[in-house]
Amino acid sequence: MDPLVSEEDIARLVPRFYARVRADDVLGPIFNGAIGDWPHHLGELEAFWSSVMLTSGRYKGQPMAAHLRHAEHMSSANFHRWLALWNEVTEEVLGPETASAFQKKAGRIAESLQLGVQFHREREAAA
Repeated sequence: MDPLVSEEDIARLVPRFYARVRADDVLGPIFNGAIGDWPHHLGELEAFWSSVMLTSGRYKGQPMAAHLRHAEHMSSANFHRWLALWNEVTEEVLGPETASAFQKKAGRIAESLQLGVQFHREREAAA
């Protein structure tokens, strides 16, 4: 658990970040095409970040499986764009130390997701 992070930080950050993603020329069409119920999804994302940053255990989903359903969009360029927006919004919404904690964690998650998607692609190609 990161003592700098609160549920209130997450509740401010997640909706603002995904509003930026939805308006983005690159990521917006991908996310808007994949998500049908944004209020529900934002709740899931808040639970995810709560679990990641506060070890709250609120998130019960499977992020790798969710992302593999959209593997065709999981390019390095799209991950970089997502992280760039994440860094911008965390810096706007949070204090420097808290933003840094979220940014480091997001970088590790993005790397893990990219590796998982790559593994899946290689396994599919070999089959």
